[in-house]
Amino acid sequence: MALQKERGRPNTPLYTPDQRQRRDATRWTLVQGLLAPLQFIVFLISLVLVLNYMINGSGLEAAATSVIVKTLVLLTIMVTGAIWEKVVFGQYLFAPAFFWEDVVSFGVIALHVAYVLCWLAGYGTPQQQMWIALAAYGTYVINAAQFLMKLQAARRDEPDEELAMGLQGALK
Repeated sequence: MALQKERGRPNTPLYTPDQRQRRDATRWTLVQGLLAPLQFIVFLISLVLVLNYMINGSGLEAAATSVIVKTLVLLTIMVTGAIWEKVVFGQYLFAPAFFWEDVVSFGVIALHVAYVLCWLAGYGTPQQQMWIALAAYGTYVINAAQFLMKLQAARRDEPDEELAMGLQGALK
């Protein structure tokens, strides 16, 4: 424990051994691993299209369609992520290990859905709607960074636990 504090690591690993086993055994981990980069690619394409519209005033239909597609991918990854959390942590959302990531995810979803509702209702100008999309994308980037930091933390935890298990086996 003292060694962990010296390296600036939290006192407890992200996953218990049982949670890690469930994480590694469920197909939902693979689903999340495939959807996350897909969502990022959709985000990048959509960001280019939205910025093109905002800068040049052209390509509104492509930009709007891309935001709708991004929203659908986001909702898909949120639903499958909730299932993953249930399998790994025993609750659909707000497991302590991912509490703040889930909180920010709801902000991301709210902004994406706000865009879709404004688009469907014709509320606001296309530029105003695109500003909502850009706000959604900004919060998405923050949320993606949160998840990448958690992934990094989980990877940092694994070698220490493997070493500890090896030491426990050697001491028996």
